Amino acid sequence: MTSGIRFFSENVDFRLKDQARLRKWIKGIIEQEGKTSGEIIFIFCDDDYLLELNQTFLKRDTLTDVIAFPYGEKPGVISGDIFISVIRINENARKFSQTFEEELHRVMIHGTLHLSGYDDKTKRGKEEMTAKENRYLAQLP
Repeated sequence: MTSGIRFFSENVDFRLKDQARLRKWIKGIIEQEGKTSGEIIFIFCDDDYLLELNQTFLKRDTLTDVIAFPYGEKPGVISGDIFISVIRINENARKFSQTFEEELHRVMIHGTLHLSGYDDKTKRGKEEMTAKENRYLAQLP
């Protein structure tokens, strides 16, 4: 299994800034969760691309900012694809009075937490994930 965190774009002209810094931050979070970083692919895309994934694989007909698909290859190893809509990030940043980068980093860690086994379908799960996001965002160098 190849190990690493990589970044790609699909249907958008987007290039992530500070990739080395973000890789180190994400790996550190995974270690704090008591797990090992495997192959993690971030794919930055548009709303249409993410909506199609949501409809096809999750049977949901709604826009979202992030979808994570774990590979589940080895216990304790975090691996998977994290699809992020840069359009949703931009709109949510305005909605929540955040910068684009602040919202992007929150969603990146949100997807990583999903790959780590966290779920936000319940009120308690959502609160736990938000608390972890806030803690890890404060650690961003």
